Amino acid sequence: MKSNRTRSQERILKLLKIQKRSLSAQDIYSALRECDQPLGLATVYRSLDALKQQGVVTVRILANGESVYSCLQHDQHHLTCVKCGTSILINEFSVHNLENQLQKSHNFKIFYHTLEFFGLCDRCTLTRRRSQETEDRRQNQLHGD
Repeated sequence: MKSNRTRSQERILKLLKIQKRSLSAQDIYSALRECDQPLGLATVYRSLDALKQQGVVTVRILANGESVYSCLQHDQHHLTCVKCGTSILINEFSVHNLENQLQKSHNFKIFYHTLEFFGLCDRCTLTRRRSQETEDRRQNQLHGD
């Protein structure tokens, strides 16, 4: 979907293309200020919303509630740790057949989709296990087991 974009929208889109990673609105605001292309934070949010509605920017909500934005290049799937916030891109899964079926059966133009699984990463699982083992030992010592 091609439309007339504002200068603010073009700046944000260019930044997202250059960064090649997801950024929060605050990250975008700060990066543009550092490049002597400052925009107000409200303008950043309005521009991101317009770009999202045009289907050229995607938004994901992280485990901590923060929204991050990226250029629409391809659909992405993630494993996200609810403890530390680590987000791992996974490529093993494709839902494009389902996407095509949904577009046809509902007469709905899909710009992009997201798929995200939430849980604990290896590091946080290990930390949790060690913490539980330490607590179990402490409880056993207190009760004389």
